[in-house]
Amino acid sequence: MIENKSNMQQYQTLISDALSRLDWAKSPEALYQPIAYALSVGGKHLRPAMLLMAVDIFGGKTQDVMPAALAVEVFHNFTLLHDDLMDKADVRRGQATVQKKYGPNTAVLSGDQMLIAAYQLLEKAKISDGNFRQVTKLFSTMAEQICQGQQYDMDFEKRDDVVIAEYMHMIELKTAVLLATSLQIGTLLAGASAEQQKCLYKFGLNLGLAFQLRDDYLDVYGTQSLGKKIGGDIVNNKKTYLLITAIDLAKGEMKNQLEFWLQPNQAQNPEEKIEAVKDIYHQLGVEQMTLKAIDKYTKLAQKSLEKLDIENDKKQMLLQLADTLLKRNK
Repeated sequence: MIENKSNMQQYQTLISDALSRLDWAKSPEALYQPIAYALSVGGKHLRPAMLLMAVDIFGGKTQDVMPAALAVEVFHNFTLLHDDLMDKADVRRGQATVQKKYGPNTAVLSGDQMLIAAYQLLEKAKISDGNFRQVTKLFSTMAEQICQGQQYDMDFEKRDDVVIAEYMHMIELKTAVLLATSLQIGTLLAGASAEQQKCLYKFGLNLGLAFQLRDDYLDVYGTQSLGKKIGGDIVNNKKTYLLITAIDLAKGEMKNQLEFWLQPNQAQNPEEKIEAVKDIYHQLGVEQMTLKAIDKYTKLAQKSLEKLDIENDKKQMLLQLADTLLKRNK
């Protein structure tokens, strides 16, 4: 049991320590070394920490389910390896991506091995047979949904008619279900009721939507301290909440300007393009609209806790979790 359970950092530290003890010194080294590298370059371990928090809130033993929490973290990093490969990203968490450091073929194969390792870690958790089947079903459903979301994301790159509803569905699959499932697995392993599991899942889902919208926002209005290049989504014409909103609202000359900057050759002038598109966002009020959307889904997440039959101090832990996720550096 975690003392001072409101401190999310304690859960994150537990995950970090457990990750450092995983043995990747295996043969062939070219397969496992990139995995060790990917897991060593930082990350806040929020998703596995959420699983531990849920277990703690409902009276379970965090030490028994630590391998399941690590499975979530290894799986999450597997998705990042493949995302970076598909996005041709050079930097992740301020360090070279696996595809940049070791090559694209290694990113594919080491990523595949991480997916396998995630399921192997699930097998090491102290889970009853009945719960194990439920956990693996939740885990596999989540994995499938993330793949679906990633495909939608890639499909959107070829389309100019993506609407906000489609985008929200995509980020629900690609981002939000992992947060939601992490919480649900934690509640299940701690013996919580089906209704409690449902409430925590909805909380995590809406929190995940707000989290991704915040990520979209920070890509444009954040700082270099976030560990990635600011404005990358603009340079790459990434279909984000901000760009889709701008495409929908822009009329006349402003629409012509936006279409001009969305031409592929304009990526050759990244700084100029970022400033020009940001100016269009400013004129259209896109920044304020994005902040309102973040607030909307944050409040929906908070509302889902109203039906949760737990002590108020434990609800406060979950509200502080939302604060941790959504108040990153501007």
